[in-house]
Amino acid sequence: MPICSGGPRRPASPYRTLRRVVMLAGALALAACSSLEKDATAKWDADRLYKEGHSELQAGNWNHARELLEKLESRYPFGRYAQQGQIEIAYAYYKQGETADALEAADRFLKANPSHPNADYVHYLKGLINFIEPPAFVGRLIGYRVSERDPKAMRDSFEAFKELVSRFPDSRYAPDARIRLRYLQNALAAHEVRVADYYYRRGAYIAALERAQGALREFPGAAAQQEALTLIAQSYERLGLTELQADAERVLRLNFPQPVAVKTP
Repeated sequence: MPICSGGPRRPASPYRTLRRVVMLAGALALAACSSLEKDATAKWDADRLYKEGHSELQAGNWNHARELLEKLESRYPFGRYAQQGQIEIAYAYYKQGETADALEAADRFLKANPSHPNADYVHYLKGLINFIEPPAFVGRLIGYRVSERDPKAMRDSFEAFKELVSRFPDSRYAPDARIRLRYLQNALAAHEVRVADYYYRRGAYIAALERAQGALREFPGAAAQQEALTLIAQSYERLGLTELQADAERVLRLNFPQPVAVKTP
């Protein structure tokens, strides 16, 4: 008769058994939750995905709205729901402050749908994405150091609004775009004049001339026009170009009888 080596096997402790049961239950619960989360919208059609995403957008739940609309775009890439969903994805990114993603989504839509009935809105949205509002913007375009804003963002916003009013002059968004264009025109011209003044004060008169002339050429009628002309006349004087100085001063007197303060380098 064989002799068994060792004693009887020790039963597992109740603690270890309980721990295994808890771990197994937790794993099953996580798997179930993951499965439910993954399948929650699996059978939704395009209509429901859009309506649910749009509802979340209206409620201000930007991230959840975008997730639903991106599922719509992925599962049903063709048709009116997908196109409208793409627009609202760009809007959701805009409201979340994700400028680069918002612009990418808007540009992608316009490239694929240049003649879409809502293309005017997407151009308007592109302008808004880069537009940084000063305090009390609406109806008040003075009393603010607009030239200190980000010039790259301002210029991109200016170009988007300009494209809108050029291509869609009768759009419902055109009147507001024109107001913002006037503000941006003043802001960008003021920025150029500030740069011109910087060069002038450091004796770089040719550079000052180029920036001041650029402000007049690109943004005619801007509020900084008088200061730009003054810088041009004074730069010509410093360069010894008396005839050109006289021409600039004549234009300045004709348009602005009251002189601005003389610059000193």
